[in-house]
Amino acid sequence: MRKRIAGKRIFVLDTNVIMHDPTSLFRFSEHDVFIPMVVLEELDAAKKGLSEVARNVRQASRFIDDLITKSPHSKLDKGIPLNNVVLPEKQSGKAIQSSGLLFIQTEQLEFKLPDGLPGSKPDNTILSVALSLKSAHLHHTVTLVSKDINMRIKATALSLHAEDYFNDRLSVGIEQLNTGLAQLPNDFWETHSKDMSSWKEEGRTFYKVSGPLVSQWSPNHCLYMDDNDGFEAVARNIDGNNAIIELAKDFRHKKHEVWGITARNREQSFALNLLMDPDIDFVTLQGDAGTGKTLLTLASALEQTIEKHLYKEIIMTRVTIPVGEDIGFLPGTEEEKMTPWMGALMDNMEVLSPNQDTDAWGQVATEDVLKRWIKIRSLNFMRGRTFLNKFIIIDEAQNLTPKQLKTLITRSGPSTKIVCLGNIAQIDTPYLTESSSGITYVVDRFKQWEHSGHITLKTGERSRLADYASEHL
Repeated sequence: MRKRIAGKRIFVLDTNVIMHDPTSLFRFSEHDVFIPMVVLEELDAAKKGLSEVARNVRQASRFIDDLITKSPHSKLDKGIPLNNVVLPEKQSGKAIQSSGLLFIQTEQLEFKLPDGLPGSKPDNTILSVALSLKSAHLHHTVTLVSKDINMRIKATALSLHAEDYFNDRLSVGIEQLNTGLAQLPNDFWETHSKDMSSWKEEGRTFYKVSGPLVSQWSPNHCLYMDDNDGFEAVARNIDGNNAIIELAKDFRHKKHEVWGITARNREQSFALNLLMDPDIDFVTLQGDAGTGKTLLTLASALEQTIEKHLYKEIIMTRVTIPVGEDIGFLPGTEEEKMTPWMGALMDNMEVLSPNQDTDAWGQVATEDVLKRWIKIRSLNFMRGRTFLNKFIIIDEAQNLTPKQLKTLITRSGPSTKIVCLGNIAQIDTPYLTESSSGITYVVDRFKQWEHSGHITLKTGERSRLADYASEHL
């Protein structure tokens, strides 16, 4: 947890902070923001291209230009009022308005660094500028803000206060993140059955309950009792201490199989309850490798698209970050370029193939389903599109930033369902952590929306070898 520091402060921004979030200039309340000249140089070098980083850099440059234009009588070394630009904050309905000043380096600021830190490197130049500000402003706390861990370590070694950029992190610890699952105590019915009522509607069983535990639930929270009856339900409507809960369908039984598969544990059964519910538009599945995230999602997508005709087609995408060395440029169309990244899709389609006994026929059937119903798309071409009546699967969502996920989710049109899959223990994107990953961000922001659901899968079902490796390696 961050240590609270009293008094006005000066925040020196590293380049990666602005690249990550161009609105970071306005996120420091009444405090001042300082941008070293070398940061502007690095931003200028990264402004070209169609990547998310290049877009962020160009937006940050527009913000700075707008601030300078609206403050014609302000000098860069004296500070530019940040309150001349007001940004709408859609999440809270309030506007972002900083009352501090923006300073841009206009003269050489020198500070003698240790001989092991040559000043020619951009990182060390930023450290030198921050240390010079610290020595010149003894009555202010100078803080270097950087998403680079090594940069923060070097700053600490030089007795310079350094912090990560916290704005898009969770407001609670990762251990307090919503798991979507809650175990009910054995005395639940005794404490929550006052004025209870139950009824059936279109083959579904509902209970109206009230009590102190209800306030801890969120819409579509999965509830269970660990007793002989095996009671399992999903919270629907929540109003203070009153809630309507629906008896969950047990997808572990053969009669409830989805595209030929059944759930192997309680969490998977709950996941299928969320995935198969057409009233839930957004589902997030988080869990370790082998817990069945992709298999369950594909099975439910095929069932609802081909059998029930709820969606026109399935779109699958993921961020293209290699685990080892990059294999270089790939030839072909967009779909052909994405195919090598979709190994998980191919592997699971083999399991879901309706004719696994006949190898040749099974292979042809799988290829036919892939070509006709499942489209593979690249994240690079999602901006500006609108998907109507589609089932969209975003794989490896832990490697996406909150802004990238926002870009994808806002592409959804009417009758579209989006499912985000991720494992926060396997983050490969630089500067992303468990608490700042896109999937943890959306889990936290969507938990109170009645048309979203989340479940954390805990039990591996891949093989005994994979389970042992996950636990002991």
